[in-house]
Amino acid sequence: MRCSIQGCPGEYEAREITHTVRHHGRIVVIDHVPAEVCPICGDVLLTPETVRHIEALLQDSPEPSRTIPLYEYA
Repeated sequence: MRCSIQGCPGEYEAREITHTVRHHGRIVVIDHVPAEVCPICGDVLLTPETVRHIEALLQDSPEPSRTIPLYEYA
């Protein structure tokens, strides 16, 4: 599918991304999220099914499989 960003000649490619979201004041990082990514401009599309799956993960709030350091830009 052609990129939806005006003027970008790219075509979306299926990839896995790392998705970061703030949820209830916490930063949550979800790895290996399927997405369509434009290799030219980097625009990312998530399917409605993927978004629903992420929302379900956040609602269930399971314990993370790993933790990472978080640095503040100050």
